Amino acid sequence: MKAHKIVSREEWYQARQEFLAKEKEFTQLRDALSQQRRNMPWTKVDKEYLFMGPAGQETLSDLFAGKSQLIIYHFMYGPDWSDRGCKSCSFWADNFNGIDRHIANRDATLLAVSRAPLAKIEHYKANMGWGFKWVSSYNSDFNYDYHVSFTPESVADGTARYNYKPHDNTDERPGISVFYKDEDGTVYHTYSTYARGLDMLNGAYHFMDLLPKGRDESDLPWSMAWLNYHDLYED
Repeated sequence: MKAHKIVSREEWYQARQEFLAKEKEFTQLRDALSQQRRNMPWTKVDKEYLFMGPAGQETLSDLFAGKSQLIIYHFMYGPDWSDRGCKSCSFWADNFNGIDRHIANRDATLLAVSRAPLAKIEHYKANMGWGFKWVSSYNSDFNYDYHVSFTPESVADGTARYNYKPHDNTDERPGISVFYKDEDGTVYHTYSTYARGLDMLNGAYHFMDLLPKGRDESDLPWSMAWLNYHDLYED
């Protein structure tokens, strides 16, 4: 870490007050952006998607579990993967444990969806100690329609899209999709975000952003080269 400027307590307090003004401006901008997000138009979900969960087969409408809002984390875990899902998605999922109860009390359901068969999902979920709901979209178009899974054909003909731009391989990708169900049962897709748009969901990264070294990833071969599954760290 490079040498840092050291000042008196009084000078530190003055610098902190000046930076606080910038933080407040950022908070206000974030609030305004969040309102613009809520004001975006919706699109009706016309296709019937089927998922396999702990209680059996469920539709997208069923996943709302009596709430009017649904948040789905697209967890990277393909049907032919081993007994572990994506390492970075697992890092994100470590932030989900327990918050589903709070979200449920705000008229919303939070869960994860992957293309891996339910048996693989349940085994991995138990090993990682997670309690949030996680269902399989195996044999469904859901992951493809929401642009987190890609067929070789879509990649070849240039129609594959990830994060709203062309995508050139068939790997699974992470994302978040949000849905609303009105009183007559009609389901609408209201929002999806991918890539760095997912940062807002990772509390651990926000803690790191407070540190003197920050995320400390700039000198790594890739940004998350340091990351491991939470049960495989040596210390």
